[in-house]
Amino acid sequence: MAETIEGDDEVALQPTINDVARAAGVSKGLVSLALNDRAGVAPDTRARILEAAEELGWHPNPSARGLTSRRAYALGLIVRRDPSIIEADPFFSAFIAGVETVLADRGQVLVLSVVPDVESEAKAYTRLAHDKRVDGFLITDLLADDHRIHLIEGLGMHAVTLGEPNVDSTFPVVTRDYDKGIAALADHLMELGHRRIAHVSGDERMLHGRLRREQFERSMSDAGLQAVVVPTDFSPEQGAAATEALLDSAEPPTAIIYGNDPMAIAGMSVAHRRGLRVPGDLSVTGLDGSQIGTYVYPSLTTLRNDPTEWGLAAASSLLRLIEEGASDDVALPPAELVVRASTAPPARP
Repeated sequence: MAETIEGDDEVALQPTINDVARAAGVSKGLVSLALNDRAGVAPDTRARILEAAEELGWHPNPSARGLTSRRAYALGLIVRRDPSIIEADPFFSAFIAGVETVLADRGQVLVLSVVPDVESEAKAYTRLAHDKRVDGFLITDLLADDHRIHLIEGLGMHAVTLGEPNVDSTFPVVTRDYDKGIAALADHLMELGHRRIAHVSGDERMLHGRLRREQFERSMSDAGLQAVVVPTDFSPEQGAAATEALLDSAEPPTAIIYGNDPMAIAGMSVAHRRGLRVPGDLSVTGLDGSQIGTYVYPSLTTLRNDPTEWGLAAASSLLRLIEEGASDDVALPPAELVVRASTAPPARP
């Protein structure tokens, strides 16, 4: 059986391949072939080895597997954002939870690095690749002409992108259609009677921030309305500042669509401090479908997004690419309108 260390208490170590070999009555080499699902093991012998491993509670050691397979059994996620923005954005925690759910089932891990600038970002990708600490990367927050695509390809690494890059890429993509949801959200506000509708957009260096703004503008143009846009960095602080500026304008909006839910919640707080009723005096919406939006008062109208689903799909796709050499693109269900209590007809003049 497994060795133990004598001390105040006996602490059992994890069973080894030698333990499994003894229990199954075979050689260590045969156990290695069976546990790594390699050829050369008779079906009844393989079954006996797997049964012995299960009875002993044997689990693969990622470091040992990496030595034989040249795999790190880890995925990399490098995020170039201000840590305070990540802290306030529930998307990342839910996305990482989805990734970890997939990896935990397979005995693998996520290597997360938060970097402040482009130079640090490139160094982080290069270091993790050269040190063979990860088998591939999850690329979030796609940029226009995103340099990371060619960088990672040049490093000979696998990757999956969240969203469709606007540069040539060999990597699989995970996408979700926001256009119809944003159009439905704008239509919802217009059907309530709103005509002065503003959009507090996110960081437009990021493709998803720019694409959301462009769809908002199309919706306004189609309705013959002026599109009022205030760009931000996706942070609640800048969301609040944008709200102040809009409410101080000569013709303040009666409804505001925010680029994410945290900014929408910050905007609601600004309105409350000014003595405005939400939604009686100002209708507010988000775009991310975060769970926290159901608990604020009034509950937040938004788009259904499910960041955990993003994480599950991205991690599964990347592992399939690493293990099988190919992986199809994944189209998640479209972002649908979720109407809650933060939107209502505008107040009469």
